[in-house]
Amino acid sequence: MKNEDTRKRLYTLATVFLGITVQTIIIFFVWQGYYNNTSVIRKIFVFRGHYFVMGIYWVVLYLFNKGNGSLKVGYFKIGDLIFSQLVSNICANLVFYLELCLLAYGFPSPIRLLQAMVVQNLFNIVWVVLITKGYQQTFPPHQVLLLFGKDSVKEFLPKLEARKDKFTVCESIKINTEKIKSNPELCQAIKEKMTHYNTVMLWDLPTIMRNEFLKYAYGKGIRIYVMPKISDIILNGSEQMHFFDSPLLLTRSAPMTFEERCVKRLMDIILSIVLLVVTSPVMLLTAIAIKINDGGRIFYKQVRCTIGQKKFTIYKFRSMVENAEKDGVARLAAKKDSRITAVGKVIRATRIDELPQLFNIFMGSMSFVGPRPERPEIIKKYTKEIPEFEYRTKVKAGLTGYAQIFGKYNTSPYDKLKLDIYYVEHFSIRLDIWLIIQTIKIIFVPESTEGVREGKETAGKSKQEKK
Repeated sequence: MKNEDTRKRLYTLATVFLGITVQTIIIFFVWQGYYNNTSVIRKIFVFRGHYFVMGIYWVVLYLFNKGNGSLKVGYFKIGDLIFSQLVSNICANLVFYLELCLLAYGFPSPIRLLQAMVVQNLFNIVWVVLITKGYQQTFPPHQVLLLFGKDSVKEFLPKLEARKDKFTVCESIKINTEKIKSNPELCQAIKEKMTHYNTVMLWDLPTIMRNEFLKYAYGKGIRIYVMPKISDIILNGSEQMHFFDSPLLLTRSAPMTFEERCVKRLMDIILSIVLLVVTSPVMLLTAIAIKINDGGRIFYKQVRCTIGQKKFTIYKFRSMVENAEKDGVARLAAKKDSRITAVGKVIRATRIDELPQLFNIFMGSMSFVGPRPERPEIIKKYTKEIPEFEYRTKVKAGLTGYAQIFGKYNTSPYDKLKLDIYYVEHFSIRLDIWLIIQTIKIIFVPESTEGVREGKETAGKSKQEKK
């Protein structure tokens, strides 16, 4: 197992090193052929000066690739890797252009640099496809033993099917705690079966059984994937303390410090003003299109909850027929929902319907990043089923967030709650910036706007499933 992990690591490092080096060489030709000239910069560089400039570029590009997850070959899908590398290239070339500005005491033409970036991204597309296919052929999927405790595993199996390049479930065993307690030999038999697999997944097991199998697999050097409980996620975000010789974990009730709240609010104000100005033509055209389409109201207003379950009015462009919920029942959009207008289909798919929320962000009722703002009645309903659901209101509701990016429109409330709590417990300004960048990607991913199945009022269980 260790040898295979080492081989994977070496493969990733070698391919990433080569890819970044090729991209640096592309920039070197532009630097040497155009920018390293007295007509552009005050003093030209020779010999070791080239190594210095390109060395800085290589390191910067590597750091941005690492920060954006572009180094995770075999982990991300091809499209995700290409997007991550595109973002990394833009950031690295922006830094390089700022460096050129310092050398030129002005603003040299960025045209050649933009041309080089196009070549870089064309190379990246081909390179990512080649190294990912090579990874999949060199390293077959993990042979998985799945141990589960509840029938909720039926929702998990389709997710594994979507990543056949990573996992092959060879055997599944339902764990019955009472039977194992009355028959210790059964527990030992399961442990012995675990040794025949290189990967074990523990899905929704009772805590006592999960700890038993987790420790055994860890001791035997078996790769372990665990579905975390909410308490695990809270502890995962804890701070390790060393007051004495016994380790302590500190979990704070307030996820942000005063300084972080100030910086986050400042970011919200600046970004909302900039985007309101930039997107104003789009919003004007959208408003005209909605009015022409059916003559109804342009904006859709609804009461939602933010930090501390404080109520506020959220604004969106109307994408459904008026009085879509005239029966008073809160229900999410379903696939091919007849209530969605012709204009609504376009603005929902492109997220344009969300743009008026920039006013909510500017006024302070929302943030750019945070849990999705829910209706009071939905929060009340979910809290009855999942008491921890109110934990997500420890921070302001957001236009985008961890659950919005990594979940889907029809992801179960419990799974979305875990993603939201992960964000609450791991908050940082750096994480906010990263999530804002990732938001650009999901605009082009149709599945994240996918509606819920027919017969469902919310993204929870349908009436048939509840029975």
